[in-house]
Amino acid sequence: MGRNLPNLLTWARILAAPATGLVFLAGQGPAAHAVAFALFTAAGLTDFLDGWLARRLGQESALGRMLDPVADKAMVTIALAALMAVRGPDPWLVLPALAIFLREVLVAGLREHLGAVKLHVTRAAKWKTTAQLVAVGGLLLAGALPGAAWLGPAALALLWLAAGLTVWTGFDYMWRATPYLRGEGR
Repeated sequence: MGRNLPNLLTWARILAAPATGLVFLAGQGPAAHAVAFALFTAAGLTDFLDGWLARRLGQESALGRMLDPVADKAMVTIALAALMAVRGPDPWLVLPALAIFLREVLVAGLREHLGAVKLHVTRAAKWKTTAQLVAVGGLLLAGALPGAAWLGPAALALLWLAAGLTVWTGFDYMWRATPYLRGEGR
């Protein structure tokens, strides 16, 4: 059941999420940030690789389709939670993180409610995930490169952009689900 390379990569991404958070929280200084960044980046790259391999090798599966968004959300939310724990109540980090958390929980609940109804992932949602991964990766990297003073603010700006895309795609998902929620799409 689901034992193929694409699914194994997705499972690895799921396991890398808490590992990244733990390394980031347990370590001190630039070295810990560098290791967390390396884990996060390697896991992020599997997000693109697992889907590509599944299609290329003809190994697409229901398990893979279910696990892929879980892995993405675990990576982003765990890393953001770890960053907030280390940085404290920084509204420039907390506000976009809360928008991302709320959207992801609402969409997960909506998917649960819709059950067998599957709404296709949009290009904007793929850009949203990419923006989240790059922004969070940039925040982790900023701690590893203390001499690059521009990197932290640039990553925060990208996080705000990612949060905007996240909210936008959340509204889009809700809009596309409206007929099913009203009982009209069945």
